[in-house]
Amino acid sequence: QVQLVESGGGLVQAGGSLRLSCVASGRSTIDIYTMGWFRQAPGREREFVAADTWGDTGTYYMDSLKGRFTISRDNTKNTVWLQMNDLKPEDTAIYYCAAHPFITAETMSIMSNLTYWGQGTQVTVSS
Repeated sequence: QVQLVESGGGLVQAGGSLRLSCVASGRSTIDIYTMGWFRQAPGREREFVAADTWGDTGTYYMDSLKGRFTISRDNTKNTVWLQMNDLKPEDTAIYYCAAHPFITAETMSIMSNLTYWGQGTQVTVSS
């Protein structure tokens, strides 16, 4: 079992930045897991944001977020981050961390039955 705990959310003005963190526990390292971020805005379905493939072999982003959001990880710290810059009100959502073993980041973007999910962290961007 792997437990994922997100942090770093909050209230920020449009144009600002936030860095979300997701710390995994329950396993020695997260090296076999593709780690990703999803978000869900009020009244909308959960959507893929970004993912980092296990084995450090590549990242994948929602097209509209490329250039503003950056995912990174440190397997030695069992941590994945999401750096969010130039935030917009439409980025307001609950952001969830997810993990699934031995898939590509692109595959994670279309999978619904991922193995592990965090509880989410709220990001609110004011205009």
